[in-house]
Amino acid sequence: MPAALPNLSVDADGLPHEQRILAIITVVLGVTIAVMDGSIANLALPSIAKDMHASAADAIWIINSYQIAMAVCLLPLASLGEVVGYRRIYLLGLALFTLASLACASGETVLQLSLARVLQGIGAAGILSVNTALIRFIYPTRLLGRAIGYNALVAGCASALGPTIAGVVLHFGSWHWLFLINLPLGLVAMAIGYKALPANLLATHRYDLRSAMLCMLFIGVLLYTVDALGHLQGALSIGICAVLTVLALFLLLRLQSASAPMLPLDLLRIPLFSLSIGTSFCSFAAQTATFVMLPFLLQDHLGMTAAHAGLLMTAWPISVALIAVFAGKWSDRISAGLLGGIGLALMTAGLLALLTVDQHSADLSIALQLALCGIGFGLFQSPNNRTMIGAAPRARTGAASGMLGTGRLLGQTLGASVVALALTVSAVPYTTVLWCAIVLAALACMVSLSRLRYHAH
Repeated sequence: MPAALPNLSVDADGLPHEQRILAIITVVLGVTIAVMDGSIANLALPSIAKDMHASAADAIWIINSYQIAMAVCLLPLASLGEVVGYRRIYLLGLALFTLASLACASGETVLQLSLARVLQGIGAAGILSVNTALIRFIYPTRLLGRAIGYNALVAGCASALGPTIAGVVLHFGSWHWLFLINLPLGLVAMAIGYKALPANLLATHRYDLRSAMLCMLFIGVLLYTVDALGHLQGALSIGICAVLTVLALFLLLRLQSASAPMLPLDLLRIPLFSLSIGTSFCSFAAQTATFVMLPFLLQDHLGMTAAHAGLLMTAWPISVALIAVFAGKWSDRISAGLLGGIGLALMTAGLLALLTVDQHSADLSIALQLALCGIGFGLFQSPNNRTMIGAAPRARTGAASGMLGTGRLLGQTLGASVVALALTVSAVPYTTVLWCAIVLAALACMVSLSRLRYHAH
């Protein structure tokens, strides 16, 4: 019989090699299904709406319910991980995600499917809220940047391949199989993770349920307010949402624990951490704004087919995934401020180049411009994530991991709202969105370079 895997001491610097391999397999499987399910259902929306006799507007909730549930639960679950253990939150998230996938496949109405997607989003939040925290305990510090680079590679590939996999599944079967394929992957990840995932020192404070509820309310109404602004839902609606957002934030700051706050002000007081959050927010806003706008530019303005446009757009995420591995390794030796500054300067240059795209632009030229944006973004992402996790005390790794995901989702929401607003009010929406993305990317570049003064890797 093979020897049992050794248990990790909670203060050890990384797992033994054999256990590390199994633990990272669990992390890879969890990240793959959680990230892929954020986009894999998009392609199936017309089929689902037709099958359920629902309108396209109603079917959109199948996507939104997943994203909103995941966003509002990231920080509360990350904080809970510090109290009960990241390993436990990750495995519970995997279990809920897997069960919810079965419920999604069994849904017969848009309402049933949307509610199942809410549960799936909560499960995904359990996976993603402590994902980076677990990596910190799986790998030794000297390999942390490399490990985060591999994680970014997996997430990038999952995001890029999601629509392709969905297309293959829909070609051979019904949309139900998009959710059923999560069952074997989830079960395998849980079985391996139960044996191999590391433990961490547990916090001594009690979990602050009141602050968790207020945090969920704050993030939820903040996301809705940004979305309402993008869609110009009316001054009264936007005003009410804004007041609720400010009120929820005020109560959260007033009532949350000072020693381990749900909204981690203690981490935001660390300059390197707060600057990295700012870099991440602006960068993801720029990327999302561009990526949401591109189908409209390529299909509506340039007259490409959906398949043609989709093929060109894959140049961006593939470039992100490929460069992320190298950027992660480099970040173990080179300042994230410098790597991120160079990367975001390249991304800004790629966005400026996209301003020249017209009906006469060759496919290769467009693909190279998108690849330049992807290379720049990939050069920033892994080092930035490594710095955010490394700047936090080990006991607050969960909060740092939760903030990493929350900053990303808030930036993505802002980027999508910029596109919605431009499509509503601008006579030249494509140019307007690109200039907004250029400003955001340039701002992120300057914020990243400002981290050089702290001489941290």
